[in-house]
Amino acid sequence: MVYNVGVLISGSGSNLNAIIRSGINVKFVVSNNHNAGGLCIAKKANIPVYSWESLSKLESEVSKLILKYNTDLLILAGFMRLLSSNFIQSMPKLSIINIHPSLLPAFKGANAIEQALKYGVKYTGVTIHYVDEGMDSGLIIDQATIKIEESETIISLQKRLQKIEHKLYPSTIKRIIDSRK
Repeated sequence: MVYNVGVLISGSGSNLNAIIRSGINVKFVVSNNHNAGGLCIAKKANIPVYSWESLSKLESEVSKLILKYNTDLLILAGFMRLLSSNFIQSMPKLSIINIHPSLLPAFKGANAIEQALKYGVKYTGVTIHYVDEGMDSGLIIDQATIKIEESETIISLQKRLQKIEHKLYPSTIKRIIDSRK
């Protein structure tokens, strides 16, 4: 059984690239940012791309794309907008997943890496979770932890976390897909 996924992005597309390179069947990529670098990554992989800045328009069109491409799972990969309750409720339960650079429930929302460093925690990590109507509040699927070094900066910690994300996200997506076959 072929399992189709759609991906929502806002930025450079590093997680999108990891997902594509892992062989996951990405049917379309949507961004709320016309200049998102991830759109170029998708185009190079011959994946259809779409972009709408208006969240309501984006959600409406994504609903149509999900039907058009027979999409089973919607993946948020650096999508920096909060989806509306109406959109989330219109989707099948546990059909949208997201990745976040903290050990949720700690440090929700934007600037999670900066928050962890300012708070002085000794460990942080990456969380993959189902999307619900709250901010990074959905059921946790998987997590990976790393120790924060004393000399850590936002940039160095972000790079270390991205290495984890690029392995954990594709493997978790594949595990979800395999469990639903």
